[in-house]
Amino acid sequence: MRCLAWGIGCVLGLAGAAHAQVQVLTAARVHTSDPSRPVAGAFAWDENGRVLAIGDADDLLARYPDAERIDAAGKTVIPGLIDAHGHLMGLGYALMHADLVDARDKAEVIARLREYEKQLPADAWLLGSGWDQNDWPEKDFPTAADLDAAFPDRPVWLERVDGHAGWANSAALRAASAKSARPLDGDWQPDGGRIERIDGQPSGVFVDAAMALVHAVVPAPDETYRRQALEKALQAAVRNGLTGVHDMGVSRGDLALMRRLADEGALPLRVDAYADGDGAALADLCAQGPYRHESGRLSMRGVKLYVDGALGSRGAALLEDYSDDPGNRGLLVTEPAALEAAIRKAHGCGVQVATHAIGDRGNRLVLDTYARVLGEGAGQDHRWRIEHAQVVAPEEMPRFAALGVIASMQPTHATSDMPWAQDRLGPVRITGAYAWQRLRDSGAKLALGSDFPVESVDPRRGLYAAVTRQDAAGHPEAGWMPDQRLSAADALRGFTADAAWAAHDENDVGRLAPGLRADFVVLEEDPLAVPGEQLDDLHIRSTWVDGKPVYEAE
Repeated sequence: MRCLAWGIGCVLGLAGAAHAQVQVLTAARVHTSDPSRPVAGAFAWDENGRVLAIGDADDLLARYPDAERIDAAGKTVIPGLIDAHGHLMGLGYALMHADLVDARDKAEVIARLREYEKQLPADAWLLGSGWDQNDWPEKDFPTAADLDAAFPDRPVWLERVDGHAGWANSAALRAASAKSARPLDGDWQPDGGRIERIDGQPSGVFVDAAMALVHAVVPAPDETYRRQALEKALQAAVRNGLTGVHDMGVSRGDLALMRRLADEGALPLRVDAYADGDGAALADLCAQGPYRHESGRLSMRGVKLYVDGALGSRGAALLEDYSDDPGNRGLLVTEPAALEAAIRKAHGCGVQVATHAIGDRGNRLVLDTYARVLGEGAGQDHRWRIEHAQVVAPEEMPRFAALGVIASMQPTHATSDMPWAQDRLGPVRITGAYAWQRLRDSGAKLALGSDFPVESVDPRRGLYAAVTRQDAAGHPEAGWMPDQRLSAADALRGFTADAAWAAHDENDVGRLAPGLRADFVVLEEDPLAVPGEQLDDLHIRSTWVDGKPVYEAE
């Protein structure tokens, strides 16, 4: 009898187990996300990591008498969790840079940066991410001057929590200005972006496409650093129960790095990579066709496009002015003609389209463009997606189902944004924001994710937010706009079967059913039985991909 470290009991040696090609896991319950058999007591898989059968423990042990038995006594098994919208390289870099998430004010930002700076060489840029001015007492954008006293000479570049704005000190501004084709002062603005200015001078904050002016001078990470970042992100993902990620915006170079890991057998989960816009990766897809690694753990069959910015930085494109910023209706980061050209290219190449749209104008524009490009093919099984679908005018909601468009949404965005979202949108528009149930009721299909590193990579927080619509402290007591809460079963399906379907993966993952891959998570508790307020505290005992553990709790 061989005992394992991850707390689900022992592997019981049965007759011939030393040479067994079949494994049978028994548990208190197995939630399959498969409507034909929602709950079982055991399942078996073969040496290739494919599920053979689902059923009662006694029946399966009798059917496979020579199988190796894994006894998860008292535990609950669920299909492997899939994040339908994340950024692995972004997460890796965030784990390598200064962490500014939840900093309560600028003084705390400075303190964290000073501590992080101790590990840096004298000539290195100080990079960080995760700041959010909405969490600070003054709620205004910061300035370069806020950083200059602490860092007068070292360039500092800090990306906002949503990745749609960045904050530079004066040393970084000088570097960016020296390389920019135009002076950074004045009243001009780059296409698809905004330079925040004070009396005509750059304040230090760059929004959306304007961030490229600083990115152009930030030293590029070398291959060793990039691999280390990716490995950190992958380990964080499997540690939190993820067996799959839809990685939104993957460059040709990043795909090559992921492919090297897959070739080495060092990719612990499945990555559905979406090309980063109308660039080299999409050109490869059009020239060579969809990519799929022989291991089944890496593919690129879709493209991620952008129409607007983010609500927190007032870059989301709105139909009317921001309620807290009259005269501002946000940004289109891609001009409508260029967006349509990219979508038509992808359509012609047979590539799935996923487009970031936050504001109600952004969502309308994407729906209009999808309708024109798809034409009579809108009813076909294309599974095009809108990423975030965060603020949707009520009259637009039925169009998702009519056009066959998936709403790829992130529950923790709602609970992170709720303290200030109504300030941006006002009391009327807010009813169409983060409206999961309204979209479901209109017939739309949802896929759930996190948008990590904008939010936590931990899907338990997404389950909790979806079911409670509360923050980590349990506020507000009844939940924010509680009529938009999802049931625990719907939330779990959004992170399993529905997420798999959104990437055309339903015949491989997302459920525990015969013929599918044995991707699953062993939990101490039953997520469909515990109170909703306990969903963010589920204890993960192990994460399995292809029938093998890729993470085991101590």
